[in-house]
Order: sequence, then C-alpha cells, then structure tokens
Amino acid sequence: MVCTTGRWYAPGRVNLIGEHTDYNDGYVLPLAVPLGVTCTVTARSDEMVRLRSHQAPGDAVSETLEALTAGGWSELPGWSHYPLGVIREFERRGHEITGLELELDGTVPMGAGLSSSAAVCCSVAVALRDLFAPELSADEIIDIARAAENVYVGVPTGVLDQSASMLCTAGHVLFLDVRSGGRVQIPFELERFDLELLVIDTGSPHRLVDGEYARRRTETAAAAAQLGVPSLRDVTEPEAVEALADPVLRRRARHVVTENARVLEVATQLLTGADPRAIGPILTAGHRSLRDDYEVSAPQLDTAVASALAAGAHGARLVGGGFGGSAIALVDRGRTGAIGSAVREAFADSDFHPPRTFAVTPAAGARRLD
Repeated sequence: MVCTTGRWYAPGRVNLIGEHTDYNDGYVLPLAVPLGVTCTVTARSDEMVRLRSHQAPGDAVSETLEALTAGGWSELPGWSHYPLGVIREFERRGHEITGLELELDGTVPMGAGLSSSAAVCCSVAVALRDLFAPELSADEIIDIARAAENVYVGVPTGVLDQSASMLCTAGHVLFLDVRSGGRVQIPFELERFDLELLVIDTGSPHRLVDGEYARRRTETAAAAAQLGVPSLRDVTEPEAVEALADPVLRRRARHVVTENARVLEVATQLLTGADPRAIGPILTAGHRSLRDDYEVSAPQLDTAVASALAAGAHGARLVGGGFGGSAIALVDRGRTGAIGSAVREAFADSDFHPPRTFAVTPAAGARRLD
C-alpha cells in the first residue's frame, strides 16, 4: 500500500510593501519568514485520504477520493478545506492521486496575517508535486495553491502569499510583477545596517472570509472599469483617480495606484544598497493609505503602528490583508525590546489583548526536508 513518505515545508511571509496590489496586476515585495508549516505525507494506493493537524488534534479527516470529488465538505473541519482543496485541484487538472496520509504541523500563528493558509497549501502542493507530478513548475504550484483558497475555501486572494511561500530566498525580498510574472531577488541585509524587522501580532485575528476582502476586489475592479483600463496597474498618476465620481471607488483606486508607486520606490532604494532606514517613511505612508483610503486597518493595528513609531521605529505599517492580524516595524537592533514594551503598554492602556512581538529575517521558500 505505502509508496513514499517524506516531509515538506513552506514558510509564511510578511509583505514589506505592496498590499492589495496583487489582484490588481501590480507589484509586491514580500519576504518569507522563519515560521512555516511542515507537511508529512505518506502516499497510499487505496484511494483513501487521511488528514491530521497538530493544531486541531480532535479534527482528523478520513475520506475516499471519490467522496471528496462528490463534494459535501461542509461537514468537514474548516482547516481541512485548505489541504483538501489542493488535492482536488491536482485531480481536477489531471494529476492522478492514489491516496495519502497527511499530517500538518505549523509555527505560523494562525490569524496573524502572516499567511499561514498559503503555507499550508504550498507545503501540501510541493509534497503532491514531488510524489505525483514532478513535472510541475513553481508557477503551476503557485496557481494550484491559490486556486485551493479561491475555489475550495472561498477567499478570493491574489498570488502574493503563494508566490512568497514558493519563491522567496534567504536574505532577500522578492520583487514580483504580478502581471508579467517578472521577479527579482533583492538583498535585504538588515543586520549589515544594525536593523531588525519587528512583527507585532496584535492578537486580533484577521478574517478574510467575511466579505470585506471580496468587496475590495469588486470595488477596485469597478474603479478600473470606470477609468477604462484593464486593471488599476495601468493607472500610474494618482490624479487620474479623481475622475471617479464615487468617493469610495476613488479612495480604493488611490490606494492601489500609490501603493504600486511605493513598491517601486522601496525596490529602487534597496537595489542601490541604500540604508534601509530610508524606506521607513514609505512603509508608514503605506499604513496611512491602507487605513484611510482602503479602510482595512483596525484599532489594534493603528495602536501598534503609532506606538512603535513613537518609541523610535523608522517606519511601521499593517501587513497582510488587514482587518486585524499583524503590523511590522523597522527598528534599530537592540531597540526591539524597548519598542515591544512600548507597544504592550499602549495596548494595555487601550484594554486590548496583549500583543506578541518578535523579529524576523528573510528565509528560504518551500522545499522538501527529507
């Protein structure tokens, strides 16, 4: 029955800049973090799929491939829809799956906006590729992982998270042109400049399945249509959005247009080898845009950003889809403790749940461990 066993790993990510631009054919600049999901897989030959997660030990799944094809997933635990979506997408695209046992274990905090869901999907996808479809490219795996979330979970994400999990390399941020697929690995050597990137997990889980994320996609598509362009990527001058009569669409479009410009500016700065402190104000401007124009921030995120900046961070902003989750702050090495304490004090003053803070360095993308 047993054919092959192995362990595969895919990381979570933070996005240095470029939020909500991926589904508008724009630019993004993520880095993988040293937190991720390990997927242990044993291929079977009996058409059975058995799933377990260390983070949901009481919710094991055991189904036949035929039953999964027939649907009826509503009775299955929500976490299982991510790996099951990957399995179904492999089959839908003509790759034969003979059955498998799959066990997940993750270190990415769920709901923190660090893309734990993409780490799950990518770890499963690279395992299935190696076991059943070794001819698949990284871009095809990214598309399968994205489809798993879009189709089988119901979250209309772009390709930012999956691309970061698959393509990032240690010590670099990934500049990705979503429309063309062009990519550049840009050195991001914070230790050389005595800097650190601090993640502030607000403890306020972000939820992208409640309709607000999908609404932003609809709004930006509508804005592009009214401006007569295929996507907001094609608008390069912020003044052009003033042609939109609807103030909501105008704000949404202004964020995307200015955020694309911010990604290009940060990428240019880093490519020149400049001191990364120079990008701090650009990160902070991105937060203001996400808060005021895109309206995806939350009180905890605004408090995290404001208190980190007041304590000496060079720049700070929410990271991920928003509506909760995490913020990042660019800080001097040796100041992470003091800035973390300032953030925790501000949260206590606001009666928020205590935040978790930790520094991250650019890590490697998805891979087989053994």
